Amino acid sequence: MKRRDLIPHVVFLGPASVLFLLAVVIPFGVSVFYSLTDWNGIGKTYQFVGLKNYIDVFTGRSQFLHSAKFTILLGLAVVVLTNVLGVALAALLSNSFRGSGLFRAVFFLPNTMGGVVMGYIWRFLFLMVVGALGTVFSWEILQLPWLGTPGTAYAALIIVSVWQGAGYVMIIMIAALTGIPQELEEAATIDGANGWRIFWRIKIPQCMPYIMVCLFWSIATSFKMFDVNVALTKGGPYGTTTSMAQQIYNDAFTANRYGLANAEAMVFFVIIFAVTFLQMYLTQRKERELQ
Repeated sequence: MKRRDLIPHVVFLGPASVLFLLAVVIPFGVSVFYSLTDWNGIGKTYQFVGLKNYIDVFTGRSQFLHSAKFTILLGLAVVVLTNVLGVALAALLSNSFRGSGLFRAVFFLPNTMGGVVMGYIWRFLFLMVVGALGTVFSWEILQLPWLGTPGTAYAALIIVSVWQGAGYVMIIMIAALTGIPQELEEAATIDGANGWRIFWRIKIPQCMPYIMVCLFWSIATSFKMFDVNVALTKGGPYGTTTSMAQQIYNDAFTANRYGLANAEAMVFFVIIFAVTFLQMYLTQRKERELQ
């Protein structure tokens, strides 16, 4: 490549490359370095401890493994329920009828709210409103201590997360369903297929790329969950609902174990990278099968 041909590349890619270097590459390298030390995040001195922080992570000397288990279990439930509910709402609202636009806006509205605001709203509902309704109507399920036990707090986080994310999946799937050629549905109807069979055998396969996008988004969102946990349960009761991101934050800025927190962040990065790689591999394989 001639020197004059390099000028457009430098002009257009240079600033972005410098920003990427300053905002991603250098901080990542610094985090790797501090993960090998015992720095407390405040003092100017630290000692090189090698892989001790990583050993502490995997031998249970920190709470990271517990938070990882909780995050994975929460993520599985949230991903499945969010996508199932989102697809169901899209199937109901993909056809225009009186009030369909209003219903779409109502179901999408929670996704526009910040996680902290939403968490505090639902915390008020669980503590003050749900219990009162349970007393009025004598429904035992509403009288449960929703944020007071590990099981009910886990269920509360699922409810709030699905309530927030289902609208986003719904919007993507409505766009996918409305983009399916009508000729396919008409041909299937002529062949005697009913609405349910058309939905599963024609619409879902045609929407598979969009479904993969929704799965990728919901998996990434559930694994990186932080603000909802902080606002709704604060990681309680007794740390049973602490996510991986929240555990890293607690070790870094509450316990002043910055070296350990960076080691946990590196493990967190590997987990996210592995999940992302697997998701991309399965997505590409599914797309090749549909071609």
